[in-house]
Amino acid sequence: MVKLEARPEASKFMSIASPLLALAITVVIGTILFVALGKDPMRGLQVFFIEPVKSLYVLSELAMKATPLLLIALGLSVCFRSNVWNIGAEGQFIVGAIFASGVAMQAGPDTGRWIVVPVLLAGVLGGMVWAGIVALLRDRFNASEILVSLMMVYIADMVLSYLVYGPWKDPAGYNFPQTITFLKSTQVPRLFDGSRVNLGLPIALVLVAVFWVLLFRTYAGFQLQVGGLAPAAARYAGFSSRRALWMALLLSGGMAGLAGALEAAGPLGQLTPHVPAGYGFAAIIVAFVGRLHPVGAIFSAVLMSMFYIGGELAQSRLGLPKSLTGVFQGLLLFTLLACDTLIHYRIRWKAAQPQAAKPTAPAITPTPAATTVTTGKGA
Repeated sequence: MVKLEARPEASKFMSIASPLLALAITVVIGTILFVALGKDPMRGLQVFFIEPVKSLYVLSELAMKATPLLLIALGLSVCFRSNVWNIGAEGQFIVGAIFASGVAMQAGPDTGRWIVVPVLLAGVLGGMVWAGIVALLRDRFNASEILVSLMMVYIADMVLSYLVYGPWKDPAGYNFPQTITFLKSTQVPRLFDGSRVNLGLPIALVLVAVFWVLLFRTYAGFQLQVGGLAPAAARYAGFSSRRALWMALLLSGGMAGLAGALEAAGPLGQLTPHVPAGYGFAAIIVAFVGRLHPVGAIFSAVLMSMFYIGGELAQSRLGLPKSLTGVFQGLLLFTLLACDTLIHYRIRWKAAQPQAAKPTAPAITPTPAATTVTTGKGA
C-alpha cells in the first residue's frame, strides 16, 4: 500500500530534482501522445528537443523567444515570493508594448538612436501603470489581485484592438490592423547580422544579476521574502505589507512592460493584434520551474522557448496542431505541481496488515428462573 508520509523538514534535494522529474514525466506522456496521434514518437521528441538547438540560426531564435519569458519570470518570482499572485503579466506586457509604440511613432527621419532608451522606459512605465491599478484595488478595496490582474488582461487586449483598428491604424497598410512600421532608429539594435537577437538579451542577463542581489543580498528583498513566508512574523517585525504589495507588483509590471517594449520595437517593428503571444501566462510556468530563483529562470525560459519553437516545427513538419505547445506547457506545470508534493512528503510502501479476527463473546447460559411459591392463608 502506498502512503505519503510527512517529512520532518522540506527536502532540499527534491526541491532541485522536482523540475527534472517533472520534465522526464512530461517527455513520457508526450511520447504516449505522439503514438496516440499516429506519429513517430522519436521524431516528435526530436522536433521538440533537438531541432531547436541544432543550428546557430535556431539558437538565435531560441534566445529571442527566451528573452521576454525571462524578463517576465523575474518580476513574477518577486511577486510569488512575496505571496502576491500577479496572474495578469500578459496584460502588463500588452500595455508596455502600447506605451513603447506610442513613443516610437513620434520619431522623425532625423531622430537618432537615443530614442530607443525612451521607448524602453515608456514600456516599463506602461507595465507599472497597469500593475499599479491592481495594487491600488488590492490596497484600498481588498480586491483579489488574482481576479483583478486576470481581468485586466482582457481590458488591455481590447485597448490594443481599439488602437490598431482605429486611431493608430496605418492608412497605407492595405486595411490591415497594424500601426506604421517603426523607423530603424527606434528599433532595438540587433547583436549579430543575420539573426533577430537584439539588445534585450544582455539586458535580461544583467537584470538576472540585479534581481539576485535584490532578493538575497538586500534588506528590501529580505522584507519581501519574510512577508511571503510568514506574514504574521513580518507584521510583528514591523514590515509594511502595503509597501511589499506595491513594490512587488510595480517590479513585476515594469519587467512585463519592458518585455512588451522589446517585442514591439524588436522583432515585430510595429504594433499589431498579434503582440499578445501568451508570454505572460507561459512565464508563470517559467517562474515555478525555475524555483522562483533568478538563475533558475534562465534555464526554464530556455526550456519553454524550446516548446514554442518545437510546436511551430511540429506544425510545419509533422502536420500537428500548434496547440500542442500549450499541451506540453500544461503537462509540465501539472507534473511539476505533482512532483512538488515530494518536497514535503515521502512515499512509503507498507504491506497491508491482515485484520485480526474479532473475539467472540462467551456464550451466556441462561439461569433457570426462580420459582415463587405463594402460600395462601388458612391453607
